[in-house]
Amino acid sequence: MGLQSMTGFARTDGSAEGYRWAWELRSVNGKGLDIRFRLPAGYERLEIPLRERVARHFSRGSCSLTLTLAREASATRLRINEDVLGAVVAAMNAISLRIDAAAPSLDGILAIKGVVEAADPEDDPEVQAQLDADLLAGLDAGLEALAAARLAEGAAIANVLRGHLGRIASLTASAENCPARRPDIIRERLQRQIEDLLGAVPALDPQRLYQEAVLIATKADIREELDRLKAHVAQARQLVDGGGVVGRRMDFLAQEFNRETNTLCSKSNDKDLTAIGLELKATVDQFREQIQNIE
Repeated sequence: MGLQSMTGFARTDGSAEGYRWAWELRSVNGKGLDIRFRLPAGYERLEIPLRERVARHFSRGSCSLTLTLAREASATRLRINEDVLGAVVAAMNAISLRIDAAAPSLDGILAIKGVVEAADPEDDPEVQAQLDADLLAGLDAGLEALAAARLAEGAAIANVLRGHLGRIASLTASAENCPARRPDIIRERLQRQIEDLLGAVPALDPQRLYQEAVLIATKADIREELDRLKAHVAQARQLVDGGGVVGRRMDFLAQEFNRETNTLCSKSNDKDLTAIGLELKATVDQFREQIQNIE
């Protein structure tokens, strides 16, 4: 499985039990898995199975799920209110004993308010259960589409990350091969600095100056930083190629890249090496910005 972005959108719709429904699913960056719902009144009962389904697909991201539900024109059902009809019939029988009148017609009885009612499909438990099942199935299809969208964007981000890692590797090699790191160049530079100090203050101990120079040269060595940068590049490439839920580990590596780059810049005593370090820092920042979108 490749890298998966935390950003995506999907929509599914359909009809069931006299209703038209539609799911809209949006996902953006998040430190963890944050799930929010916008459901029609009365459908809050679905939140638990909805959360379970989202959690099966995703580990990170801020997910927003919106359900719209509309009754189809042909969905209205008529039913006879038996209690009202019984009361009407009883009243007509009682009246017929007191007055002589023609028997009421069927359409007249049905026209009496309350005898015929519009029945909502959700009033039927079996209908409601089937509608709930169809809505959950529709969400499953939407989550599959959202996962595919996040995976597609993750593949695009992976290519960008590979480019950044290649640039970091190239700049690391440039820093390693920088002429300012050659021992003879370092020796000549320190020699000139020592001679300048002795010329300005002849009383300084030459041996002590050389000892300090060696100490400064040791502190300025960036061998360890270069080795760590190479190791981090190799590990980051493995994570990008391996895919899966690696966003947090990539973020940790980005912090390590930044730390080694800052140390390299602070140790640099050459403008060319400093320029390489600054370019490294800019590339690391771009790398880190991209991985904030990785699950």
